[in-house]
Amino acid sequence: MNVQSILGNKGSDVAIVGQRATLADAAAQLRDRKVGALVVSDDGRHIDGIVSERDVVRALAAHGAATLGRSVASAMSATVVTCRPDDSVEELMSSMTDRRIRHLPVIDDDGLLAGIVSIGDVVKSRLGELQGENEALTEYIHQGR
Repeated sequence: MNVQSILGNKGSDVAIVGQRATLADAAAQLRDRKVGALVVSDDGRHIDGIVSERDVVRALAAHGAATLGRSVASAMSATVVTCRPDDSVEELMSSMTDRRIRHLPVIDDDGLLAGIVSIGDVVKSRLGELQGENEALTEYIHQGR
């Protein structure tokens, strides 16, 4: 199983916010879209950064409620770890665990945004694989009787 198969199941829609949007706007979009992170992109194709719920909370803790009027650019992570469609689920799990991140934007061969994968997507994919293996083994055992 790889990133492309995960995107095939979940779709390639990406929640995007611009750098100049306020953190209040970003928080509302996180809530409304029921996602944990937004890719920051002014053109919808190039990745400028990523802003997560964790980034918003850290900004609030550091600067108080006035933070909500600040720009997304003030709290986003500008260095973004990405993945590619042909990356394996095992590679994603390793990268997410080692770097303690929960969202990986997917980029195509031109370096343009092609989707996003969350740790929840990876877990769901892996559970599906394990269930398939379990069913195959159960069928194999029952055929041997």
